[in-house]
Amino acid sequence: MVEACTRGVDTGFVALGYVKVSVLGVLQGITELLPISSTAHMRLVPGVLGWQDPGSAFSAAMQLATLAAIVSYFWSDVRGLAVNSLSAIGRGHFGDRDLRFAIWIVLATIPIGIGGLLLANILNACGSPLRHVAVIGWACVVMALLLAVAEVLARHRRTIGNASIVDALLIGIAQVGALIPGVSRSGSTLTAALALGFKRDEAARLSFLLGLPAITLAGFKEIWELYKIHLDAHGWSVLAFGLVVASISAFFTIWGLMHFLERFSTWPFVAYRFLLGLVILAGFAMGWVG
Repeated sequence: MVEACTRGVDTGFVALGYVKVSVLGVLQGITELLPISSTAHMRLVPGVLGWQDPGSAFSAAMQLATLAAIVSYFWSDVRGLAVNSLSAIGRGHFGDRDLRFAIWIVLATIPIGIGGLLLANILNACGSPLRHVAVIGWACVVMALLLAVAEVLARHRRTIGNASIVDALLIGIAQVGALIPGVSRSGSTLTAALALGFKRDEAARLSFLLGLPAITLAGFKEIWELYKIHLDAHGWSVLAFGLVVASISAFFTIWGLMHFLERFSTWPFVAYRFLLGLVILAGFAMGWVG
């Protein structure tokens, strides 16, 4: 499959057009928020269908769709944190719970920020070795096993109300794994939160809230990169269309995931990720995807 590069940035999504990008937008919106790796699906589905690889720039920019969905769904949490934190600062109440949690969110973002800077020249480059299908396949398998271990050993008792700075930092460190395609940001942070003993739905909520700065920075950074290479009007319109579609699918995905985790375990995701990894590895070995 031919790669599409514009000044070193992978812009394969432009050649796909509106219809194919809308399909991938729905897929991206769903898989980005479930612990099943959006990158794995972005490599596997186009490969199987014979489509152009949308590229890492597409996946990174789609973080803005994820951002819109999370902020919309958790608006009361986000608004409360912002308003109460600013109010606490104004009153000089630096021990305020919301202010402390907001600070923890910032601190939890530092590890992935450092990792992203160190790997900046590799992550979104054309032909990046990190987007090799074998890497993605093995990452899916390994993360499935880690999520399984967390599901077995977790106590599923804790809530965000009794989270600590140590929890935030450990989940933030786990978030660094999301830089490796196939690991999944939601998958790595959800696994860490479960391992720390949080209830499943609380683990997901904590994962989404702690990931807000990283998601925001990743999305806007890629928009800036596309701006620097002077992406044309057609390219921007294709990207914008994909963002709108992905935002809608992502919102309903959060709604479904939160309701699912209130009632069921993560074992379906474990099984799906494991099988997905095996399919990707088998497909690579047999030449179906590459």
